[in-house]
Amino acid sequence: MEKRFSEMTTYELNNEIAQLNEKAKKAEQMGMASEFAVYERKMIIAKAYLLNPDDYLPGETYEMIDEQSSFLISYMNGRFAWGYRNGSSELEGVPISVLKLK
Repeated sequence: MEKRFSEMTTYELNNEIAQLNEKAKKAEQMGMASEFAVYERKMIIAKAYLLNPDDYLPGETYEMIDEQSSFLISYMNGRFAWGYRNGSSELEGVPISVLKLK
């Protein structure tokens, strides 16, 4: 039975991220775009569990990694920040690993 990311140690998370990275590379090489996207997303979520959610504050705006976007946090729910991208009126949740710490 697989463990949830929340149940894993830092060592286990790092191993899982490495395995997901290998699977993503193989999927990309084989031209399997949707499988590649799934592994990429899992890696992003696993990386969020290596971070401290207390470092991300509601009411603050953060730059998003790999995007030219800003994200205003409305509230936190575990390892996910809920808020608004680029001043949009649509609420969305993102893993904290996609936000740059100030």
